[in-house]
Amino acid sequence: MKKQFLVAIALTFATFVSNAATIELKVYGLVCGFCAQGIEKTLRKNPATADVVVSLEHQLVAVGTKDGTDIKDEELTKALTDAGYDVKGIARTERSIAEIRESLKAK
Repeated sequence: MKKQFLVAIALTFATFVSNAATIELKVYGLVCGFCAQGIEKTLRKNPATADVVVSLEHQLVAVGTKDGTDIKDEELTKALTDAGYDVKGIARTERSIAEIRESLKAK
């Protein structure tokens, strides 16, 4: 019984750690498709990045990270401010990049 309990805890922890995270950023200064392409190109250079979504209309940049990885807020902020944008907020969310894309289409 004790062994089963430990195995269950280990599996739960492994599942939690292996899930990719999504980081959503509120970014001001996005005005054109060129801005979006530049941000995507910059953020995709990070080895922890799995996918990127940029919405000019919603001033949103969402970064999906690879399983078991993370990107520090400071690193994201620096990349975007160095490119001339103003980061107003950063949040880790449960939404996947696919869910974010769908919600942006619906609006």
